[in-house]
Amino acid sequence: MTLAEVFRRHGPAYLANQVLSSAKAKVWRAIVACRTAVLGGHVETCDCCGVTRHVYHSCRNRHCPQCQTRAKEDWLAKRRQELLPVPYFHLVFTLPHALHALVGQRPRVIYEMLFGAAAATLTEFGANPRWLGGKLAFSLILHTWKQDLARHVQVHALVAGGALTPEGEWRSPKRGFLFPVRALSPVFRGKFIAALSEARGPGQRLAESLADEKLWLALRQQLYAHDWVVYAKQPLGGPEQVVEYLGRYTLRVAISNERLVAMDETTVRFRVRATPGKRVLQLPAAEFIERFLRHVLPSGFKRIRHYGLLAPAAKATKLALARQALSVPAPDAVITATVEDFLQRVGRAEWARCPHCGAGRFVPTAVMPPLHLATPPGTSVRGPP
Repeated sequence: MTLAEVFRRHGPAYLANQVLSSAKAKVWRAIVACRTAVLGGHVETCDCCGVTRHVYHSCRNRHCPQCQTRAKEDWLAKRRQELLPVPYFHLVFTLPHALHALVGQRPRVIYEMLFGAAAATLTEFGANPRWLGGKLAFSLILHTWKQDLARHVQVHALVAGGALTPEGEWRSPKRGFLFPVRALSPVFRGKFIAALSEARGPGQRLAESLADEKLWLALRQQLYAHDWVVYAKQPLGGPEQVVEYLGRYTLRVAISNERLVAMDETTVRFRVRATPGKRVLQLPAAEFIERFLRHVLPSGFKRIRHYGLLAPAAKATKLALARQALSVPAPDAVITATVEDFLQRVGRAEWARCPHCGAGRFVPTAVMPPLHLATPPGTSVRGPP
């Protein structure tokens, strides 16, 4: 069972009452067409026994459960070049539920504010001589869902344990933790609410959404009523643990095909984590689709961003200075590339081996062009004009 099958079976009923945004419509079409004749492909034939197979192209959409493995491996290969030989800390900045309605209306604006507030908070604490007094190296990764696909907006921060001072020294945390979360929480809240208040001014991005003064004051009171959640997870021991974490969490989609259990004429069943173990949750098909589509990112939005020493503008120079301060050499790009190439060759060799005769290899023998259908089955979704 796959997400594409859910869309094909229950999509017509859902789309009869919904008009999708252009971003959601694009994701829908990509998932339904992925690895089907709609996208074309090629025929492969075993050079020993003559057995053939059809290989269809992937959609490569970042929301597609079938297309993240190759993207993940390519992304991880680049990240290995940037890791420093220090412990890494994992912090989570979460938005309160009072903001969920605004997230639904203006997701791009709120996500940008979340990135900005979390990055500014970490940068400020890193630069404070009381803690480290230098520039951090950290990445922020946006997650917007819970296991049941309900909205739960947070950024995960992966922070190298220490900072590069203006004098070119590497300063490590001395207390066994990076920063106290009780101190981070009010600063993060203050920076976000300040950005929210500024964005509701005349001509600003939230001027229309937060125009009502009474509603704004009520929301502001809600936001100040409780401490915001900044959670510190168990520190990651070093680069290898960081790569393992990145591989598990960074390029995930809201739900994987492996979690889907079954569907019938009206419902979809899928696994969710529970205490203890796992349980199966059943939702009406329309509600399941609606929840999944909530997590489609705005077009062109970057959900993984890098800051401080990892900021793209001067990353190579800053990382070189950090390694010099730590007295460690830069990773050998040739060796890393050779290992990655070897693993990819092994994977391709396994895929090319014929499972029928065990001796031959599949080789391309014909091209299957994409099907130019006016409305491919299950993809006739409507976007706003």
